[in-house]
Amino acid sequence: MLEVSNEEDMIVAVAKAAQSGEAVALKQSVTLTSTLVLPEGVTLTAVGRNPLLLAFPHGDGIGLTKNNTVKNIAIQTQASSRALYLVSAVDDLGTMTLSNLRVSGIVQLMMHKPATKLAVKASHVDVVSADARAYSEQQLKYGVVVEQGAFTIHNFNADPSSLITATLDDISAGRPEAPVIGSGVYVAGFSDEGGKVEVDSMTTGEIHSTGMIPQNQPNRITGGIFILSGAHAHQIVSHGSVTTYGVNDMVLDVWGEVDSWIAEAPVRSYGTSGVGFVNFGTVHHFEAKDVLETFGAGARAFNQYDGTIDDATFADVRTHADGSVGMQFSKPVGNLHVTGNIVTEGGFGDSLVKGVIVQLPATAYSLKEGSLVKRMTVDGDIITHGDGVDAVMADSGQAQEFILGGSIRTLGQNAKKVVVENGGKLGDLQAD
Repeated sequence: MLEVSNEEDMIVAVAKAAQSGEAVALKQSVTLTSTLVLPEGVTLTAVGRNPLLLAFPHGDGIGLTKNNTVKNIAIQTQASSRALYLVSAVDDLGTMTLSNLRVSGIVQLMMHKPATKLAVKASHVDVVSADARAYSEQQLKYGVVVEQGAFTIHNFNADPSSLITATLDDISAGRPEAPVIGSGVYVAGFSDEGGKVEVDSMTTGEIHSTGMIPQNQPNRITGGIFILSGAHAHQIVSHGSVTTYGVNDMVLDVWGEVDSWIAEAPVRSYGTSGVGFVNFGTVHHFEAKDVLETFGAGARAFNQYDGTIDDATFADVRTHADGSVGMQFSKPVGNLHVTGNIVTEGGFGDSLVKGVIVQLPATAYSLKEGSLVKRMTVDGDIITHGDGVDAVMADSGQAQEFILGGSIRTLGQNAKKVVVENGGKLGDLQAD
């Protein structure tokens, strides 16, 4: 092990480690005046149990080349700089191992040509602060672009044979009321056609993020946890709460494919048009064990505007502002089960839908044209509070079965409990 205690030691040790295969270990906190690029196979760690600080006052932090390991340290750059990033110079980047890291700055594992192969093993990575807004490699779809995240894995090689595989354990970002800027965790392929990412498993701690997007700018969004086109996550477990704070900040969002996603803690949005769970991709199984809740105007709790979901279970579904629909569908889905209540408190208001601001009532349950729900079960009540806000509406959309354990209540004036029109269907549930 090559121990270092200052910048000069670091330069000498890294060069030697490239030849000897020895690990480079911080003996005390070190500040470097320029980026540190780790040669192939080099490991960077620290002496002792407590993480030591490696600081980069100017520019990016640690560049990874091939088969690198970074563990047991704290890394600090400016919030808008990359604390960890890829230097893609060869076809096969091997395995990048990140473990027990506390990071100020962006973790950006973005693979460009000529690289076509990368494995990522990341565990216990906590991004304290980051600002990812300046990075232009972003996906565009549905009339919006998505800002990168504090923790980003992105295959930016369009070659259909290029692939990133990842195992991610205990990834967290931001702090309550001090969110990272941009998305939180961002996993993306190049597109649906080429440049894939396969995540065999991902667990997360608390995620707090905001895009700092101006009001009434409909063509930019972020996500607390975002699985984008070209990405396939086999299993996700969100152990900690996922919270977004700003305009157009989705909380959970899927454009790619997820086999199973379990959210064990609250999913909350505080910003305008910040949807709780958005599925534009394919989700086979989803379970929210705690509340799915939004507070901002036009902030829907759940929507399915493209793709499909095979089965999903929700606890309480709640929205608190105008234009904030509880659950809305425009595509066929499978079996959905709400074990608690669906409650909306708002009236009519603006909301972001596929890159366009439209006015919506805060309907609790809405089936739009193109939707077909195989079975909808609500164990509790369905409640709206806004004047003129109908509780359950099937406007051209259909539910083959609708099973309601509780009651439907409209607490506002001139509001109907059930509206079925334009060929809509709600199983045996009858219109007012």
